[in-house]
Amino acid sequence: MSKSVGASRSAVLRRNAFKPIAVGMSRAPAVVSNATPASAGTVEPLMVRAARGEKVERAPCWMMRQAGRYQKSYRELAKKHPSFRERSETTELIVEISLQPWNSFKPDGVILFSDILTPLPGIGVNFDIDDNKGPIIDTPIRTLEQVKQLHAMDFSKVDFVGRALTQLRSEVNNQAAVLGFVGSPWTLATYLIEGGSTSLYKTIKTMCFSAPEVLDALLTKLADAMAEYIKYQIRAGAQCVQIFDSWGGQLPPREWEKWSGPYLKRIIASVKAEYPTVPLTLYANGSGGLLERLATTGADVIGIDWTTDMADARRRIPATQSVQGNVDPAILFASHDAIEDAVRDCLRKAGGQRHILNLGHGVLVGTPEEGVAHMFDLSKRLTYADVAQH
Repeated sequence: MSKSVGASRSAVLRRNAFKPIAVGMSRAPAVVSNATPASAGTVEPLMVRAARGEKVERAPCWMMRQAGRYQKSYRELAKKHPSFRERSETTELIVEISLQPWNSFKPDGVILFSDILTPLPGIGVNFDIDDNKGPIIDTPIRTLEQVKQLHAMDFSKVDFVGRALTQLRSEVNNQAAVLGFVGSPWTLATYLIEGGSTSLYKTIKTMCFSAPEVLDALLTKLADAMAEYIKYQIRAGAQCVQIFDSWGGQLPPREWEKWSGPYLKRIIASVKAEYPTVPLTLYANGSGGLLERLATTGADVIGIDWTTDMADARRRIPATQSVQGNVDPAILFASHDAIEDAVRDCLRKAGGQRHILNLGHGVLVGTPEEGVAHMFDLSKRLTYADVAQH
């Protein structure tokens, strides 16, 4: 937490994570208004209970990138607000976009519409997003001096995130889980070091060997900042948080153990020390060779991409952890029968509990909304008893 928040306040926050965030210094969490904690007798959302391993009748379902360009309502809004930064950094627009799939499909999780780069200005890094080139970092970080210039999270730079989460929590009203998310240190570092998107990761991978002290210092700074950012999201209303180690699968397993795993463990241990009951999900694209290693991070839920058979994943991950995924996003372009076959296969192989139904990656641009709707409808109809019977 911010140094301006005292130990006694920390104890209160741990007892009841969802409370209004008070005004503080410029680097303290910004005000989040209209926060209304759930009453003691309120049943927590299905997704929260499933993530914790509580017995539930069916698998909860949400989709990565469930808010976005495949929806007509999003495309219409984007015409009025063509800047992605505006859409993802304006509280009212964040809430409206996050709720578009909720209004259409009633998923079991409503994820904050944002970007993994959003918190970077909070530590002193400016960026832009080009519609064609993607993220652009004006001054890539490649020296120890540059790393030392980064500072602790200034939450006034992301107050729109806190306000949006609080409003989402109020709008959804515990009928679904409100999800926050962050990028992993390794994934964020790929953008900071490469200067933007890359398919080769040549500069950062070279730094693993040519400048390991610089890379370690940067990853440590990012880990501590993202841990505080997660806690901020929890205080604002997030009931679950997903960590995207999106480019972790680009590392050989031996290098992942050195350059991603330890920093993920650092984040998760820090968050769990204050919020032990808030489920954390870890997802890494292309992680078929890393599943056992992902499971050692302390995450409550391990996200599985579509290239791994769910039955194999379930055998490789301890029974004390939940899994998420992993329907092929492309199946949503197919017939309803094909979608149902894929969903039933995934549910059956996931083992009947401790499973959050999702795609193995984000919803693809151009996906028919009726395909998305059908998968959500199936998730509500297919109980564990029904899947076992068939």
